[in-house]
Amino acid sequence: MNEMNRSKRSWTTRRDAKTKRIAKLQQVVNGKIIPTDKIVEALEAVIAPRDRVVLEGNNQKQASFLSKALSEVNPEKVNGLHMIMSSVSRPEHLDIFEKGIAKKIDFSYAGPQSLRMSQMLEDGKLIIGEIHTYLELYGRLFIDLTPSVALVAADKADLSGNLYTGPNTEETPTLVEATAFRDGIVIAQVNELVDELPRVDIPGSWIDFIVVADHPYELEPLFTRDPRLITEIQILMGMMTIRGIYERHNVQSLNHGIGFNTAAIELLLPTYGESLGLKGKICKHWALNPHPTLIPAIETGWVESIHCFGGEIGMEKYIAARPDVFFTGKDGSLRSNRALSQVAGQYAVDLFIGSTLQMDRDGNSSTVTTGRLAGFGGAPNMGHDPRGRRHSTAAWLNMITSDDPLAKGKKLVVQIVETFQKGNRPVFVESLDAVEVRRNAHLATAPIMIYGDDVTHVVTEEGIAYLYKANSLEERRQAIAAIAGVTPIGLEHDPKRTEQLRGDGIVAFPEDLGIRRTDAKRSLLAAKSIEELVEWSEGLYEPPARFRSW
Repeated sequence: MNEMNRSKRSWTTRRDAKTKRIAKLQQVVNGKIIPTDKIVEALEAVIAPRDRVVLEGNNQKQASFLSKALSEVNPEKVNGLHMIMSSVSRPEHLDIFEKGIAKKIDFSYAGPQSLRMSQMLEDGKLIIGEIHTYLELYGRLFIDLTPSVALVAADKADLSGNLYTGPNTEETPTLVEATAFRDGIVIAQVNELVDELPRVDIPGSWIDFIVVADHPYELEPLFTRDPRLITEIQILMGMMTIRGIYERHNVQSLNHGIGFNTAAIELLLPTYGESLGLKGKICKHWALNPHPTLIPAIETGWVESIHCFGGEIGMEKYIAARPDVFFTGKDGSLRSNRALSQVAGQYAVDLFIGSTLQMDRDGNSSTVTTGRLAGFGGAPNMGHDPRGRRHSTAAWLNMITSDDPLAKGKKLVVQIVETFQKGNRPVFVESLDAVEVRRNAHLATAPIMIYGDDVTHVVTEEGIAYLYKANSLEERRQAIAAIAGVTPIGLEHDPKRTEQLRGDGIVAFPEDLGIRRTDAKRSLLAAKSIEELVEWSEGLYEPPARFRSW
């Protein structure tokens, strides 16, 4: 009976479809190699209307040759694509929507193109599936957003299609694997073809076609911060963070977000941190890109290990010379992995510290503001308490505030912000712009970066709010208001209540931590310029030209 009821079907429809697509290219390619000047023709042959196409365009490494080629295909042949991208960061990423080549997008971050994307959404030029965290987007590639085609970038390839991605491996292995093992087509742009690779980062059996780009792929120095631009307010907040959070909770493993606030902390470790006798006690293991501002801390023995999401321009020689600290191959180059570093930052570290553009009275925060559909990348992965965690550290256990025998620890999630942004815009607001963006963009939920109930500490130039110690939502609100300055939320604080919160250890001002505001001087920074970072590195750090001022 079971045999009679079983319908006859093909179990190789995806594989058969791939075979047919590849056959269309046999007159164009030479083995696996697509001639550089034939790339548009090749894309028109293998990409079908309404395909899901994953295009590598993450924080730093851009498949720029392939993205430009995609924008030049004939919309009558290729149209209605569903694009899947970590970062919408190049003009042609949105040009393909203007031309009708693409229609729908699922993404994580759109910082450089956030204004244009917001306008195009309003004009009906594109449809947003969801705004994802990085891990969420990567995960869906293996579930319900499996790509038909992947367009990725690598440093080098050999004639067998093996790829060497160098320091900027980032998300390439994840994108390729999700596509290759569901019979999708993988095309990799490379800077050059070579006979022998320094190492094989992605095997050639996963790669269908290679094309040598007319220019090396674009790479942005996203994590480089010039110490000259660090302010005394940021130094003060860095001192409070080291004394009032890192030291107090014995934070040994951590992730720093991008910004001058965290750069200040990194440059204070060898000076202010040293004066507190904290070397060897805090900040030993890191999940972050190779920030140049970490060089003095590395050189003075603070840092034991760093696992990186991606590389950073100019840090290549320095990383190769410090294999005890970085994850490197036998060739000396960094092996980064965005997906694995996101997992490490989510589950393996004690603390995440980052910044935001807006925060409400409950501690909810977002970088999505009116007219700017920026997204939030990996911050939500880093900036929440992963309930699946089971291993204990001193910092994690230090978050326990009850006598319940089943009580568990909590990851430290710290938001560090100045109370006002540039242009005198308050960070602390009564209602996040994300609420209005949700309505205007027809999103199912408001695009919140970090939810308030995950935040354990907020640091401003006024002080620290120890939110994990609050006994009620109202007490959390009062603690945030106490350090929110003269913003709309800060003006709601009750001075008498603030004094009580200070007495209870729920709020701490600098003087409560033994810090004099007048001590927050630039003289405390271990390096005060990019030039001094180069000196610390013994000339190994080679900063991009735009950061050279000497």
